[in-house]
Formats: sequence, structure tokens, C-alpha cells
Amino acid sequence: MRLEDGRESSNVEDRRGGGFGGGGGRMVVGGGIGTVVLLLLGLFFGVDPSVILGGGNPGYAPAPQVNEGGGARRPPGDDPASRFVSRVLAETEDVWNPAFESLGRRYEEPRLVLFNGVVQSGCGTAQAQTGPFYCPADSRVYLDLDFLAQMQQSLGATGDFAAAYVVAHEVGHHVQNQLGILDRVAQLRRGASETQSNALQVRVELQADCLAGLWARRANDARRILEQGDLEEGLNAAAAVGDDRLQRRARGTVQPESFTHGSSAQRVQWFRRGLESGRLEACDTFGASQL
Repeated sequence: MRLEDGRESSNVEDRRGGGFGGGGGRMVVGGGIGTVVLLLLGLFFGVDPSVILGGGNPGYAPAPQVNEGGGARRPPGDDPASRFVSRVLAETEDVWNPAFESLGRRYEEPRLVLFNGVVQSGCGTAQAQTGPFYCPADSRVYLDLDFLAQMQQSLGATGDFAAAYVVAHEVGHHVQNQLGILDRVAQLRRGASETQSNALQVRVELQADCLAGLWARRANDARRILEQGDLEEGLNAAAAVGDDRLQRRARGTVQPESFTHGSSAQRVQWFRRGLESGRLEACDTFGASQL
């Protein structure tokens, strides 16, 4: 990706331990990569805090706010990984601000929190193993850079655009939150069965994939940020985190009724749809008769 001359977002908080960065912090993942993959099975790219953070109710009610340790919030570190995600976040801002203006709305930019080990969010406490997630209660994206590196190594989702896809997907959840989609889905899930609730969550996740593709299309049209091979990296990343692939890898079987994010083919399809169209209306997963 061509981001070296791009601006860095001011909406990044560095909550990593051991200083301002350098190597993205040190993280210990209990159980090794196998445990990470099992956690990814249900949590990867999640938006539902009740699932991500261990609750049993499929709503979006925030957990009680927790004091985060006091002191001024540190700016992001000067390490390459944090600067990269800061530039990606800036690119999402440069796409979604005018997109919301065209709808007659104001885009409230999310904040990106870099952490390692454990973090307190408006949705409760999360461990590094949770992976990247978005908390609707505080409008923040939470990202552990060490986990992101392990994800690329263990799932084969390599390349800088694969990492950008992770950020863009989580920002896609913020866009859904801003548009009121997450609230409407939460209401529907309260009276739904587990199977129905999972099906609704799949539509949420596939729409976020589509919005990530839309972002890439518009950012590239405006600033030519993509290089040869980037699109393949993004499509490979979308395929790598399909529920069917993760389930097969973790336990050797696939249970479609338990999907919460969509199959590899579905994730690729909806990411590609946003990428090829660049239009919000093309990302209406809730109006689609087939996913």
C-alpha cells in the first residue's frame, strides 16, 4: 500500500504497556496458536460485546464503565505498525466523512485503541486473545498489534492490505453504529432464537466486509493507495476468516447453523461487492434474499 506520505490520524490512543511502542508491546497468549484459532472461531472481527466479552445476552448494552488507570492518554508510538494503522485510520476518515456528508449527516470519527494483554473498554474487559473488536458503547476500535501479527502468521492472511482490511472492517462496524443499524439488529436479536440471532450477526459481519471493500475502492479512487497484489491480499484475508475455514481448522467439522460471520465464500463475495461498486446501497446485506 502507498501510505508512506499519508497523514496519520489524531484519533489513536496507545494503551500498550512498557512505553510508547517500539515493537508493538509484548503479549503472552496462553495455549499458543491453537488456542488463538479456537478463539478466532467465535470472536474474530466481532462486534457483539456480549459475545466478545463473555456475556450471555446477545444485546449491545454496555457493561459498567471501568476506570482505565488515570493519567493522560499517550499518543501512538513511533513504531512502524502503529504508524501504519494510524495512516489506515486516517484513510477511513477521509472516505467516511464525505460519504456521510452526501447523506446529509455528520460522521463522528471513531477512536482506535492500541493495547496489549488486557484492555478496559466501554463494553467491559477484553483479553488480547479476543482479537480486534469494536465497542458500540464507546465508539472505539480495539486492536492488539501483536495479535494481528500472529493472526497473519497462523491464518496465512499476510500483507499490509490484509492488516488494513482488519481496521477497515472494524471501522465498518462503527459506520453501522452511526447509521443505527447495530441498534436495530440488537432489538431483533432480543426475541430471536440462537439460530436466528446467529443469522442476523452474519448479516452484520458481511455488511462490515462490504463496507471495508467500499472504503478501499473510494480511497484508491481518490489517492491511489493500492499497489499490485493488494487486492489479492484483501480477498485472501476475507477468505481466511470465514467461519467454515476456521471451524474446519479448529475441529475438523463445519456447522453452518453456528456461523456468526459467514463462510469464506460469503466474506469474499461481500468484500468484493463493496470493492467493485463503491456504493453504500450495494452493501445492504439485510435486504438480500441470499448471502
